[in-house]
Amino acid sequence: MNAAIYTFVSRDDISSVYAEVAKILLSTGHWKRLKRDNPRFNLMLGERNRLPFGRLGHEPGLVQLVNYYRGADKLCRKASLVRLIKTSPELSDSSSWFPESYIIYPTNLNTPVAPAANGISHLKSNPKTDEREVFLASYHAKKENGEGTVWIAKSSAGAKGAGILISHDANQLLEYIDNQGQVHVIQKYLERPLLLEPGHRKFDIRSWVLVDHQYNIYLYREGVLRTSSEPYNSSDLQDMTSHLTNHCIQMEHSQNYGRYEEGNEMFFDEFRLYLLNIHNVSLESSILPQMKHIIKSCLTCIEPAISTKHLSYQSFQLFGFDFMVDDSFRVWLIEINGAPACAQSVSCTVTLPALVFLFFQLSFQTDGHMFCSGFEFQHWFMLY
Repeated sequence: MNAAIYTFVSRDDISSVYAEVAKILLSTGHWKRLKRDNPRFNLMLGERNRLPFGRLGHEPGLVQLVNYYRGADKLCRKASLVRLIKTSPELSDSSSWFPESYIIYPTNLNTPVAPAANGISHLKSNPKTDEREVFLASYHAKKENGEGTVWIAKSSAGAKGAGILISHDANQLLEYIDNQGQVHVIQKYLERPLLLEPGHRKFDIRSWVLVDHQYNIYLYREGVLRTSSEPYNSSDLQDMTSHLTNHCIQMEHSQNYGRYEEGNEMFFDEFRLYLLNIHNVSLESSILPQMKHIIKSCLTCIEPAISTKHLSYQSFQLFGFDFMVDDSFRVWLIEINGAPACAQSVSCTVTLPALVFLFFQLSFQTDGHMFCSGFEFQHWFMLY
């Protein structure tokens, strides 16, 4: 890149990734930060919600780039993700990687209730449909067949472990949701997770995925396990530190926070050795292929609806895919975050934003048009 000055606006004061990206941009000497409402920019680091997409692409001579895809919430809100997975033929294999899930609306919202035997036709004819009767039918069938009775209720827009209840009791779950003000998802709880030793502890996996302006999909090679500080106890569903690995829950409520891993985080290098030494399982041949398949399936499913290839502006977006692994080493998608934070580790906080920056730094030529050559592939798997 030559000494040309490119301009950016930053409208997000919350994202740890893009706060760091903004610092890197300024440090290069090639980028100038404009006031947040200035329309003549090359790059917008926008806010997650209410981003002004309608104002993009109207400046003569500028191909503008923004860090979110319009419509990506189809993946990133829990109820929308459930709806997408159930109604998309492209995701017909999802029962092998996404827990059985139902969309539940509080009764005070007077949402139409689907009949128990309705299959998924209700979601196709009316996307805003309460699935409580369908859930109850499945709950009772599983209970009679001894297939496990633990389910988890999660607020569709909740984050950081808020708005969650784990229970054996279907009525308790529904009553909990009916006392809330927003749509929830009830999902079959993964009762036999793979556990970390020492400590017999749960974990989930956060993977970062970058979708560029040409809708190429890249998986960041360094993932992180977010670990529990407390032993997994399937008989005590009230102890959230035993069941939820969210950083804020572990830090605030567990006296053992940081006892096993610094910041309750284990990176892939350590996890790779753990799997080989304890289970004789390869991360590369057993776990990562499943993750890659799930990521590619979800993102290509919504490509026709959100791609900006033929628009007057272009998007890219960083996603956080959260997975769990069961005791048979099957990978399950838990949720997708459209504005993921960095890991708590200092090295990851520096490295990930730097690589995101490198991507769009190399996306600008002297004429302002975007291209993809020169990208640092050694840090990413290209999936699509």
